[in-house]
Amino acid sequence: MARKTSRSSPSRASRDSRKIPQPRLSPSQTAALEIYDTTLRDGAQAEDVSFSAEDKVLIAQKLDSLGVHFIEGGWPGANPKDIEFFRMIKTIPIKQAEVIAFGSTRKASNPARKDPNLQALLAADTKIITLFGKTWSLHVTDALGISLQKNLALIGDSIAYLRGKGRRVFYDAEHFFDGYKTNSDYALNTIRKAVEAGAERVILCDTNGGTMPWEIREICGVVQRECGVPLGIHAHNDCEMAVANSLVAIDMGILQVQGTINGIGERCGNANLCSIIPNLELKMKRQALTNTLSHLKDVSGFVTEIANLMPNKHQPYVGDSAFAHKGGVHIHAVLKNSATYEHIDPARVGNRQRMLISDYGGRSGLLDKIEAYGIRLSKDHEKVDELVHTLKERESQGYQFEGAEGSFELLMRKAMGSHKSSFQLLGFRVIVEKKQEDGLLLSEATVMVKVGDVVEHTAAVGAGPVNALDHALRKALEKFYPQLQEVKLLDYKVRVLAANRGTESKVRVLIESGDHKDIWGTVGVSENIIEATWQALVDSIEYKLLPKTRVFS
Repeated sequence: MARKTSRSSPSRASRDSRKIPQPRLSPSQTAALEIYDTTLRDGAQAEDVSFSAEDKVLIAQKLDSLGVHFIEGGWPGANPKDIEFFRMIKTIPIKQAEVIAFGSTRKASNPARKDPNLQALLAADTKIITLFGKTWSLHVTDALGISLQKNLALIGDSIAYLRGKGRRVFYDAEHFFDGYKTNSDYALNTIRKAVEAGAERVILCDTNGGTMPWEIREICGVVQRECGVPLGIHAHNDCEMAVANSLVAIDMGILQVQGTINGIGERCGNANLCSIIPNLELKMKRQALTNTLSHLKDVSGFVTEIANLMPNKHQPYVGDSAFAHKGGVHIHAVLKNSATYEHIDPARVGNRQRMLISDYGGRSGLLDKIEAYGIRLSKDHEKVDELVHTLKERESQGYQFEGAEGSFELLMRKAMGSHKSSFQLLGFRVIVEKKQEDGLLLSEATVMVKVGDVVEHTAAVGAGPVNALDHALRKALEKFYPQLQEVKLLDYKVRVLAANRGTESKVRVLIESGDHKDIWGTVGVSENIIEATWQALVDSIEYKLLPKTRVFS
């Protein structure tokens, strides 16, 4: 349900502008914020993330369609994969964004014209280069092992050389906030040198992610008075402050904000653009994108998939749970007016409202879910009482239907008397065998089912007992239902319930299955993990075989 939004009061940035002298900017420089995405470089440094050059091209195209202004493609002087990316991206039409190469200032032992890193940056053939240099005196003396004055020369020489080759340069002041707090005069001198050499943006980096929002506000105010070019903010999330720090910096009048999709990045990650962008547009009333905010969830999911990561369902704005309601009081209120428990219309970021089925949901949540399947029942209908009772009983046994809506639909159909099982189990057996201490495990499953009047008895082997059971069941049924060949088991989760009972504890098995156009979850519960798995597998197949037209009697 769309809601009216009230006019916002003047931003704090505009109020502060009357108190703090602003950088000398042209009208074109102050027109709008700049969204700088570093998913392909800083995001790729996250643990468990490895992008191929092809992956990076696909993500770049997606970011371009979202409307970010700059895409940091990688560090061509660091690895061959990034060199290949910059070669490939030249042949790809990028319509809105500017692709940027990233690298470091020259080495102390190399003149700029002979520095391999600077030459690799030039070879990437981008219009803009983002160059980072040392701002924190600790890094200059302890990491580089050079004098503070020598470091200033590295910064100035490197930027001047790239500018002389016709490149625009953004300067990343690495560890700026730590450097400022240690030696403010020197930290400011490094960015003065960068501006003097021709940098057109200076990005203040909270590289260790340890700076607090009030420190960001104070230090940014000082730098704005000292720096004559537009500033940017690059925050890391080691204290869970990256988004807050980025927004405070923007509120202070900083032009460019850097971050990654889903906040992926080294250690605890980078500032999350999936939170920053909607906060800018919907909360701070600042233009970040051009009418593409509704694509945000799609881009978030795309990057998650390419990175081969598990989606964070609880992520603000774009997570599957961001607008999911479970408590009966919440559901009842949201169904009357979504503003009661939703701070925005989820469609604005490409998300959707969800009502979760659980024993907390009560009648309102259940009726809403039933209506989603095309059934309209009154609150006092006997089937509602039956369904509520069955649902609460199942959940008391350990079943959970929040991620198993396939099983829930089957449960509902059975209660409505509209579901007939596609097959009957006559028996199954699973054998796990290991003949030697260092020998391979062998898993074999046999299944006997009845379809109509036909009895089918099959056997199959697999990588494990679950895999073997899945293969055997499919093998038995595919001759009757060839569409099962389309189904793939996408995910398999096991949760031990009441662990104080040790090996006698119940387990809950949640299976995620999918075909070429749909994904569904199913659940099983038992003291025996194989039995729980069987329940979830059967529901998965039964769900696939449901009539395409969901009509209930």
